[in-house]
Amino acid sequence: MPDPQDLDLLRELEPVVEKYMNRHLSVHKAWNPHDYIPWSDGKNFYALGGQDWEPGQTKLTDVAQVAMVQNLMTEDNLPSYHREIAMSFGMDGAWGEWVNRWTAEENRHGIALRDYLVVTRAVDPIELEKLRLEVVNRGFSPGQNQQGDLLAENLFDSVVYVTFQELATRVSHRNTGKACNEPIADQLLAKISQDENLHMIFYRDVSEAGLEIAPNRAMHALHRVLRNFKMPGFSVPEFRRKAVMIAVGGVYDPRIHLDEVVMPVLKKWRIFEREDFSGQAARERDDLAVLIKELEASCDKFEISKHRQLEREARTGKKITAMELHRTEGTLSLSRR
Repeated sequence: MPDPQDLDLLRELEPVVEKYMNRHLSVHKAWNPHDYIPWSDGKNFYALGGQDWEPGQTKLTDVAQVAMVQNLMTEDNLPSYHREIAMSFGMDGAWGEWVNRWTAEENRHGIALRDYLVVTRAVDPIELEKLRLEVVNRGFSPGQNQQGDLLAENLFDSVVYVTFQELATRVSHRNTGKACNEPIADQLLAKISQDENLHMIFYRDVSEAGLEIAPNRAMHALHRVLRNFKMPGFSVPEFRRKAVMIAVGGVYDPRIHLDEVVMPVLKKWRIFEREDFSGQAARERDDLAVLIKELEASCDKFEISKHRQLEREARTGKKITAMELHRTEGTLSLSRR
């Protein structure tokens, strides 16, 4: 049964959702995935008399390949995301309209990324399809950690989580585009990141309205989310190994997570300036300050490990591989990702 408090909150926030959805529709600029795919580069594969993929056909660096595939696998889990927000927000009224609109916009991200990777032969399409099936079969829930323990407890958990998740995804897409060092990929990922930014703004501002209505409940959720935060791609096979490679490549690392994702949202919500938290919520707000110090320490440790690794690469002329990263992930792993 839905939490009665959640039902009341859904009703109270519905005018806010409608307002911000209308704002989203007014500023969102339509774009078409097919406009950002170099179709003239495409050719048939073996089944149609062409040539199947070979490693030498890719023009992307190892880091760009890993980041692009990780981003695509994250987008491919859309059925699970749709289910989660539909269960949390419901499908009635403005909430339901937003769920459908958000899903439609997110769906084109996976379409565009897959078309680009297959047409340009950037990665093995057979392995890509195997990975997609594995990821979708595993599913995803923002209310679970990697051990399957339930973390989410109410509507606020979902809204707060997607605020940080959308911002993290926006940053990851944008930095991946730059890492590709290829103008079409950069343009495509810029378009996707613009969508993610507008989605983040919607969730961020709905969350802010919830903070005004029920500050203590919102703080409980915020504390749970940040203390247990996992990127939506954590269910992708070998996630930790890939996350470390992406971090060393400068696409998404602990410093980016703290400075470009966590802190901007906390500052926008004035978390450390507000005076409307009490009891356990006030103690949780204080613990977030502790968490930030812990994240700062993780950033410093990561930079030391990264610097040593890059020096080793320069000295030996051998770049780090995913397997080597796996062996060193104890020192290079991303804290709370």
